[in-house]
Amino acid sequence: MVKAPDPVKRYLAGLPVDFAAGVAITAVALPSQMATAQLAGFPPAMGLIAFGAAMTGVTAIGANRFVVACADSTIAPIFASGLAAFAITGTPGYFALTSAFALMVGGLLLGCGLFRLGWLADLISRPVTIGFLAGIACHIAIGQLPVLLGIEAPDGNLLRKTIAVTRRLHEANPYPLILGISDIAKKNIDERIRPQTPSALIGIVVAAVAVYQFDLVREGVGVLGPTAIEWPRLHFALIGVDDFVETAPLALVTTAIILLQTAATSRAFPPASGESPRMNRDFAGMGAANVVAGLFGTFPVDASPPLSGLAAQTGAQSKLAGLIAAALLLGVAAFGTRLLAYIPVAGLAGTLLFLATRILFLSEMHTTLRRAPGEFVLILVTFIAILLLPVGSGVAIGIVLSLLHGIWSMTRPQLLIFERVPGTSIWWPPRRGFKGETIEGVLVLAFQAPLSFLNAYSFQESARQTLRQTAVRPELIVLEASNIIEIDFTAAQILLGFIQECRQSNIDLAVARLESVRAAQAFERLGIMAAIGDKHFFHSVDEAIRALMKNRKKSNEFLEKPV
Repeated sequence: MVKAPDPVKRYLAGLPVDFAAGVAITAVALPSQMATAQLAGFPPAMGLIAFGAAMTGVTAIGANRFVVACADSTIAPIFASGLAAFAITGTPGYFALTSAFALMVGGLLLGCGLFRLGWLADLISRPVTIGFLAGIACHIAIGQLPVLLGIEAPDGNLLRKTIAVTRRLHEANPYPLILGISDIAKKNIDERIRPQTPSALIGIVVAAVAVYQFDLVREGVGVLGPTAIEWPRLHFALIGVDDFVETAPLALVTTAIILLQTAATSRAFPPASGESPRMNRDFAGMGAANVVAGLFGTFPVDASPPLSGLAAQTGAQSKLAGLIAAALLLGVAAFGTRLLAYIPVAGLAGTLLFLATRILFLSEMHTTLRRAPGEFVLILVTFIAILLLPVGSGVAIGIVLSLLHGIWSMTRPQLLIFERVPGTSIWWPPRRGFKGETIEGVLVLAFQAPLSFLNAYSFQESARQTLRQTAVRPELIVLEASNIIEIDFTAAQILLGFIQECRQSNIDLAVARLESVRAAQAFERLGIMAAIGDKHFFHSVDEAIRALMKNRKKSNEFLEKPV
């Protein structure tokens, strides 16, 4: 009997690799977490605490050892702009509301994992996702431009901010602009030439050294300055019932985005080659991350595709890599505040602008426009909604559009007339360049979608119209059902009505290739099998025609051609 390896020994054996991975994650996370905390309306150092809290929660419950939970620039502007309508950003009331909001989101995510609701993430289509990420990128860019230009940040919605910044371009301070642009340029160059280089950390350190060496504070360069961190206590943030009710829709939107990003991250970096991700447990882990973040007075967190990818690339052997990174960042927050004092805010703005470019999927936009113009409209409408409306409302509109697009696609499947491939027993839908054969008196129909109340009436009308347009009334209709994977009660009643119409017109009806077990059970449960007859279900179209048209001379001659 082979003895199972000791888990402690396994962790110790992988500790050197995990430590190296943790240091690499720390190098990239340090500037991005501080920048994202500012984006969320919190002091920069709170981003480091949020990282530690998030990794504690996701390590305790999450399944995927590569998934890194942290302050994320995708969701930060969404909840920050939404909660700003209920509390003034930067005030104790705002901090309490945001912490309670993180608990709400964490509870919803835990529920999704516990009740196996991971499929909800699949309700948001890729075009809608691309559209809202592009809108978020614009919000980040416009929000950070005043910092980069060294001018006062304007108030108002995105359009007013854009106009105000444009009018004040002549007031730009060249020093923070040079620092920010240099930081962005270095990140882009390193990403192309040396992707493993912690360019974000190096850029921030170089910028801080330049500020100190050349005394750029006198030139109007803003810095973080001395940071006195008040370590949060473990507590349960309480908010009023009205705030709870009013922020609930924003919590649902934020939860949906976290589900989507967590699913994408977990699928992109599976724990082992060929291993399927345990999605519901990863959702529960992200819920725990948000609960711990809320209990420690920070803000909602999300799975990070870049940091998770870094954990995978550096070969992290266990979840210890993320915990090591959390410990190092918390160490910086506790003992390295003096080191943070000369970090220019323009450098953090450059980091955020760089991250914004990473969520602009321009190549996918171009591909969608070229290959699926209709779905490109989803990108455009979602993008405009994010720009012109409050972010939470824009995301909600995007989700509704995604669902409506899915429903619209379900309601327009085409009823096809199959033809036999010459020289074979295969029946195939007509396509360009394909000329098939037919049998007089036989009509082979196929409906390439699940039959439901969404498309049942379309099926009924298409079938009736096909019969009206047929030159010779068929004696046999074969329903090729390989793509009917499900049927509901409404569709069953429509199909039963069509069976009755065929019987009244002396048309025999058969079903071939009903391969779905669920559909077959529904056919029996809903009375369709009894209405058609057990002997009228076949494994292939060819078998159905041979069995039911055997007394017709022309059909026999056709079927007896050599195959």
